[in-house]
Amino acid sequence: MAAPLRPARMRLGDVVRVGATGLRTRPLRVWLSALGIAIGIAAMVSVVGISSSSRAELDRQLEALGTNLLTVSPGTSMLSGEEGVLPYESVAMIARIAPVYEVAATGNVAGANVYRTDRIPEGRTGGMAVRAAGIGLLDTVGADLADGVWLNEATARYPAAVLGASAAEQLGVTGTGDGVEIYLGGQWFTVVGVLEPVALAPELDLSVLVGWEAASARLGFDGHPTTVYTRSEDAYVEQVAAVLAATANPASPDEVSVSRPSDALEARQAVDSAFTGMLLGLGAVALLVGGVGVANTMVISVLERRGEIGLRRSLGATRGQIRLQFLAESLLLSALGGIGGILIGTAVTAVYASSRAWPAVVPAWASGGGLAATLLIGAVAGLYPAIRASRLAPTEALSSQ
Repeated sequence: MAAPLRPARMRLGDVVRVGATGLRTRPLRVWLSALGIAIGIAAMVSVVGISSSSRAELDRQLEALGTNLLTVSPGTSMLSGEEGVLPYESVAMIARIAPVYEVAATGNVAGANVYRTDRIPEGRTGGMAVRAAGIGLLDTVGADLADGVWLNEATARYPAAVLGASAAEQLGVTGTGDGVEIYLGGQWFTVVGVLEPVALAPELDLSVLVGWEAASARLGFDGHPTTVYTRSEDAYVEQVAAVLAATANPASPDEVSVSRPSDALEARQAVDSAFTGMLLGLGAVALLVGGVGVANTMVISVLERRGEIGLRRSLGATRGQIRLQFLAESLLLSALGGIGGILIGTAVTAVYASSRAWPAVVPAWASGGGLAATLLIGAVAGLYPAIRASRLAPTEALSSQ
């Protein structure tokens, strides 16, 4: 008695080869379907990549600027509701805290407006503030000069001013050459320096900074600090923050506000993360649309290739092999779109990060997850067409041609 015939087994290479052959017969349709997948994956990878690059830039900024900067400013009295006042000696008292190694202060100069010339009507100040500044301010807040010099022991006593980045832009001052002067508090002050934007003290960007002695002698400054900036050893930042209020104003510590500027930068990053989640959702919708396109392509492929299916069945192909063939086509189609999307998303991230001078970062989990998502969608999208193709009887499939 003859042994029963058994269908030949298809190796992995055979499955891939048969699936690729099916895709090569309809190149335009395949590329359009793969493009739908690629758009969704590219959107997801680029959103994650740009967000990660932004985070890496923030980490780099914080590493350069330091997270050990604390600021002390007057708070609101719980009894009267009025803003408190820091004592004259608050800077000296804070400097006595052991882990604190840098202290500098600014003080708001009330009633002193600044103009480019004395011909500008009063009130058109552009929102600029005039602040008395301690000589150590530049190093304490981690600021850099765009042009000129910072205040020193000599210039702090005379009508000399340093402009914040935004203040210089509003006043139309691009440099300190040729004795540039501004009209400040009814007097002429010489601009000796212009600051770069200060990331950890953005209030200085729209400020005009003058020496403490000059502000007291020429502008009626009362001498009370309104913001005290401190740098402390990294290991003791939390402990220093806990005692700053009582040290700055022992009589009314509840009228003192203590903040950590680096927290504001991290809060901004948290807001960006919320938008990232929304954009990832849009990318997922695009990916779903791409999956529908793959499913549509595979269903049409089954209808168009009924004769091929019938011929293969009549030659001994099993239903499982037919299912495997069409499932392989769907997976290859999705993988093609997924790989293309990862490459596009990575390129978009690199170009955007380069334009902002950020480090380009695309997490491995984003690329791996994107490819896994495409394969999952390909499997789901190809499952029904594969089952439908395997259920076609050979005679039915051949007679339909």
